[in-house]
Amino acid sequence: MESIGGTILVGAIVLALVGLVIAKLIRDKRNGKSCQCGGDCSKCRGCH
Repeated sequence: MESIGGTILVGAIVLALVGLVIAKLIRDKRNGKSCQCGGDCSKCRGCH
């Protein structure tokens, strides 16, 4: 029973971290900070 509790705890922590990363990506996209050109403006369409 103890190993199941540890697995559930670790799974919950990983799920929370993934949720935070996804929320950050969405927030950045809404704020216009999701540039895909790597900073080379000749390869993008004005993402900065």
